[in-house]
Amino acid sequence: MRQNTERRTALLDAAIEVLAREGSRGLTLRAVDKEAGVPTGTSSNYFAHRGDMLTQVMRRTRERLTPDPAALTARMEAPRTFALEVELMRDLVGRMRADRSSYLAMLELRLEATRRPELYEELSGFLRDEFHGLIAYHRDAGMPGDDLGVVLLYLAMAGLLIDDMTVPDILSEPYDADRLIQAMVPRVFGADSAQGNGSAAGAD
Repeated sequence: MRQNTERRTALLDAAIEVLAREGSRGLTLRAVDKEAGVPTGTSSNYFAHRGDMLTQVMRRTRERLTPDPAALTARMEAPRTFALEVELMRDLVGRMRADRSSYLAMLELRLEATRRPELYEELSGFLRDEFHGLIAYHRDAGMPGDDLGVVLLYLAMAGLLIDDMTVPDILSEPYDADRLIQAMVPRVFGADSAQGNGSAAGAD
């Protein structure tokens, strides 16, 4: 397999666009070559087979959707309150909206994993590690709320994001995403609404 890192990344980015636009059935090596604007057969030099490409696409979507370390560090300089949790969830929605293709590609990969045992093993292991990493990060960062609250928030945000990314007209006034996040965080953690609005700056 070829080792040109920049070319591989360009091909994976092209695959994400194809997957988001055409679905898993439209994702072929030839389609990726066309999307990337490279000679036919180029992708076959970088991916052993379609399953290999799907696995690498999964990893690339997470790279693209991961928050910028510097931006996250700056955000985490704020007091550990529910107001900060609200801002982190807003940032999450902003990242997904900014790279909708990666989010939709990951949804397609989840569906494809239900039909491909080898992809399921890779995807479930990857997402499981990410899931437990989020819980540990929340705890280690000294954020308010317990582990169960983090899990409930994760699930609530997963549902919100699916609608926001696929049928955004549902989440409109008075139930827009921003307002839902503002109400969701304190309710999930069992706090009063004042903490979610940031008036209890010292809550922990």
